[in-house]
Parts: sequence; structure tokens; C-alpha cells
Amino acid sequence: MTIKHYRDYFIQELTSLYDVGEAESFFYLILEAKHQLKRVDIALQPDIVFSETELESWSSILEQLKKEIPIQYILGVTHFYGLEFEVNSAVLIPRPETEELVDWIIQNSKLKAQNSKLKILDIGTGSGCIGIALAKNLPNAQVFALDVSEKALATAKKNAEKNQVQLTFIHQSILETVDLAQEFDIIVSNPPYVRELEKLEIKNNVLDNEPHLALFVEDNDALIFYRKIAQLAQKNLNPKGQLYFEINQYLGQEMLDLLRGMGFKNCELRQDIYGNDRMIQCSK
Repeated sequence: MTIKHYRDYFIQELTSLYDVGEAESFFYLILEAKHQLKRVDIALQPDIVFSETELESWSSILEQLKKEIPIQYILGVTHFYGLEFEVNSAVLIPRPETEELVDWIIQNSKLKAQNSKLKILDIGTGSGCIGIALAKNLPNAQVFALDVSEKALATAKKNAEKNQVQLTFIHQSILETVDLAQEFDIIVSNPPYVRELEKLEIKNNVLDNEPHLALFVEDNDALIFYRKIAQLAQKNLNPKGQLYFEINQYLGQEMLDLLRGMGFKNCELRQDIYGNDRMIQCSK
């Protein structure tokens, strides 16, 4: 079967679950990952065919997509801030909104990083996407990455090697941490923040596949991780050190009230590309 004809079949098979544009994007992601072919290659060479073995591989991927397994987990990789990351069911799939948080930190820190060696702590590192992207773009920074999950840390370590950066990894539960044992110029975290009451808003491919440990918090204490990290930041941020969070879009004002109430200064709430309150920054 020609690749061009298989593409039409592939998209048709998925249209009950995904819109045509999303199904088509899956096709070209797989085509590039598995065959190093792009859309333009199919346009220029419409008679390229899949072998029987290749068709079997595609059939397996198609069945996984029909089960709503995320394409990133199927391929085992995704891209974040221009870098490639290994992902699996032990870690969240990095989101575009988190790229915005990383970019905010980099733009605020570039000048300072040129003149001094910044110490940065990424709490709840998961795949390592935040810490690794910061280490790659702030080469003078010393980056530490903490997570409660050993499997997540194993993935993050592979991603640090893949992207040729040095991080110090810490296996630790932040909720059980009394003191971080050293001071940092920047503490950043994208902790669990989805309330149980918001589960209905979560797509099945996320709900059924991504780690709940990294996603959900109880409705009656949705800011538990932010409060704890902010308390540690009060003790373990250098003077004028900065604290950055990705946050629940519905709790922007609550976050401002929390941080200001704890004495943090210059608090700034920012919206993401979709117009949702998504990130916050403040100074000690």
C-alpha cells in the first residue's frame, strides 16, 4: 500500500475519537519518527510504499491510538523548548504552557547568569523538562532537580544525558522536607494542581495514562504543594531570590493572596497562550 493511501485509511480509522487535523498530525509525527519522512517527501514521491512489516508496526500504533494512549508515550519521545525528551507513563507529558514558564525564567535570568553562577532548584521535575531546559539555556547555572518518584528521576537522568547537561538529582518528598539544606537563587515548580472536582475537564488520554501522583490534589487543600514550597523558599531562597510556579488556572487570585500573605514581594501573575492564569513569580 502506498503511504499516501495508508494516510487516508489511518485518518479515517481515528475520526471517531479525534478530529481530522489531530489524526493527520499523528500520522506525520509517526512518519517522521519511524521513517524519517516528512509531509513534503510524500508530496514529492506519492508512490512510496510501506512494506508488510512496516504496516504491522503501523497497525499496532493505530490500535494504541484507538485506546487513547498519548502519541508521545507511543513514540517514547516529545519535544519541549527545542529539546527532545524521553517520556513514559512515569512522567507527565510536557505542555506548551510550561515552555512559557521556562522562557519567563530564562528571559529574567540571562543577564544575571552571565555575571554569576545561579543555583536553581526544580521541584517535582518529572521528565526533567524544566530543569534541563534551564540548564541548557543558562549554561552558568547549577541546576538541582527533585522528585518523589524514582522512576521519574530515572527518566530525567536519561534526558539530562540525552541533552548533554549536568544536573544534581534529589530523590525526596517535598511534603516531608523540613529544610532544603542549601540556598538557591531560583526555585521553580510545576506541582500537582488539578483538583478532583476538575477531573471531568480532563481528557481520557490524560486521565487514563498520565501519572495521577503528578496531577491531582484534594479539593479541600488544593494549594498544599504551593504552601509547602513557599515555606521552604522563605528559608532557602537567597536574598532577592525568585520563586516561580505553574498554577491551576482557576486559582490565580488565591495564589497571589497566599504568596503575598507569606511576605513575598513583586508578585506577578501571567496568563498562558490560551488566556488562562497559568504562572506566577515573586521575590523573597
